[in-house]
Amino acid sequence: MKKFDHVTAEGILFTDFYQLTMAQLYFRNGIHERPAQFDHFFRNYPDYGMHQAGYCINAGLEWLLARMKETRFRDTDIQHLRNQTGRSGKRLFGDDFLDWLLKSCTFDGISMRSVPEGRVIHANCPLNTVQGPLAVAQILETPLLNYLNFQILIATKSARIKEAARGRPVIEFGMRRAQERGANAGARAALIGGADFSSNVGASCALGFPPRGTHAHSMVQTFMAMGEDELSAFRAYADLYPDDCLLLVDTVNTLESGIPNAIKVFEELKHRAHEPVGIRLDSGDLAYLSIQAAKMLNKAGFPDTVIVLSNQLDEIVIWQIISQIEEEASKYEVDPESLINRLIIGAGTRLITSHGYPALDGVYKMTALNVKGDWVPSIKISESASKIPSPGTKQVWRIYDKRGRATADLISTGDETLKNISSLVLHHPIEEGVFRVLNQDDISEIEPLLVQVMKDGDQVYKLPSIDEIRRRRKDDTDRLDPGVKRLISPHRYHVSLSQKLWDLKQEMVAKIKKE
Repeated sequence: MKKFDHVTAEGILFTDFYQLTMAQLYFRNGIHERPAQFDHFFRNYPDYGMHQAGYCINAGLEWLLARMKETRFRDTDIQHLRNQTGRSGKRLFGDDFLDWLLKSCTFDGISMRSVPEGRVIHANCPLNTVQGPLAVAQILETPLLNYLNFQILIATKSARIKEAARGRPVIEFGMRRAQERGANAGARAALIGGADFSSNVGASCALGFPPRGTHAHSMVQTFMAMGEDELSAFRAYADLYPDDCLLLVDTVNTLESGIPNAIKVFEELKHRAHEPVGIRLDSGDLAYLSIQAAKMLNKAGFPDTVIVLSNQLDEIVIWQIISQIEEEASKYEVDPESLINRLIIGAGTRLITSHGYPALDGVYKMTALNVKGDWVPSIKISESASKIPSPGTKQVWRIYDKRGRATADLISTGDETLKNISSLVLHHPIEEGVFRVLNQDDISEIEPLLVQVMKDGDQVYKLPSIDEIRRRRKDDTDRLDPGVKRLISPHRYHVSLSQKLWDLKQEMVAKIKKE
C-alpha cells in the first residue's frame, strides 16, 4: 500500500477534481486568463436544533492568505495529474495544460477584498470577493471554502459560549475530539470567538497564548491501582505544582471524597504559604455540585478558589447551569453572584465540533467576468429565490442607528458610495416591494466592511494580531442588538440590497428567464 504523502495532499492539489477539469476547459478555450470575480458568502446562520445563531464571527483569513502565498504546482503534482485517465484509458490532462499549471498557475494574479477577521458577519453578505484569472480563481474555491467556513463556524460557537458564560473565562479543550488537524484551526477560531485559553499546546504556543489544563481521572486511578488513594494523588500533584494546584474531584465521589480531600490538600498548601487555584467538576449535576462545592470551600476558608466546569458544555447547557445557580444557591446560603464569578467554563467536544451544526453552508459563486476591460455582471438562476446571488462587483456597508447599534448590512454595487446621503433605501433581498427607508437622522455611522487584502498577488493588508482580532470581535458583538444575540430564536438582523443592486438583479433574472 502506498504511503500517504501529506505534502502532496495538503499542497496545491488540496482542491476538488472538478476545479482542475474546468481549468483545463478554460485553457482549451483560451479564456483561462480572463479576469473573473467570485464572491464567498454563507446562506444561513447555524441552526443547532433547539437553538439558533443570529450572527457569525469571521475567521480564517490569515491562514488562507498564507496558503495562497506558499502553494505552487510542483513536478510531483504535475506527474500525479499526468497519470489521471478517463473511462477510455486516455489521459485526462494534456501536456500543454500541465505545462501551464507548472509554470504559470499561481495565486500571484489574485486580488481580494475581505471582511477582516473578528468582525460580526451575516448571511448572504459577501465576506470575500476574489478577482483574478478565471482558471486560478476557480482552483482557489475549494481551499478558500475549507479554510474559512470551518473557522467561522467554530468562532461563532465560541462567541455564543462566551456570551452564555456572561464573560467568565472559557477554556477550549476539545482537541481529543476534534477532526484530526482541524484541532489547530478550531483552537485558533475558538480564541478569536471568545475562548480565553486552549489546552492545545502547539496551537497556543504558536498564537502566543499560555496553554491551560488540569489533570485527568487517570492520575487518581493510577495511585489507587498502586494501593494508595485519591488523597495521595492530590498531594502528589500539589507537591509538584504548589502554586498551580487545580484538582479534578469526581473520580471517586465528588461530595464525600473529592472535595473533602481537595480541601485537606488546600489547607496543607496554605500552611506552606501557597494559594490553591481550585477544583474541576466533570460529571453529575454541575449546577448543584457547584453550589455544594462553593459552600464547602467557603466554610473551609477558600472563598476565592475557582470552580472549573466541564463535560459536554455548550451555550444552552451553560445558560441552564447559571440559571439554576441563580435560582437555588441562596437556599444553601451561597451567594449566587459570587459563585458565578468564580466559575471557569471548560468547553470541549461541543465547541470544537460545532455540535448540532457541523458545517457552514458557505459558497463561492461567480458574479462577474471581465470582457474587453469592463466587468460584466454574472448571475446564477435557481428555483429558490433565496439561492440567487447578487451579481456584479459589490461593497457591503454596516449601518449603525442613533444608539450606535448595528441595525443593517447593506449590499450595494461596487461603484456606489453612501457618503453625504439624505436618505437610504434598504431593499429586502428577495421580496419585491419590501423595503425600509432610513433618514440621515436615523443613522449615526455607515462603515464599509470589505477591505483590500491582496492586489495582483501582493498582500496589501497588515494582518492584525490575535489580540486585535479578539478586541474587534468584542467591539462588534457589543454593538449588536441584544435580540440578535439571543441564544434561542434570535431576532433576524437586516441584510438588504441597495435600490441600484436590486434593480440590476431583477433585470438580469428577467432577461435570463425570458431567453
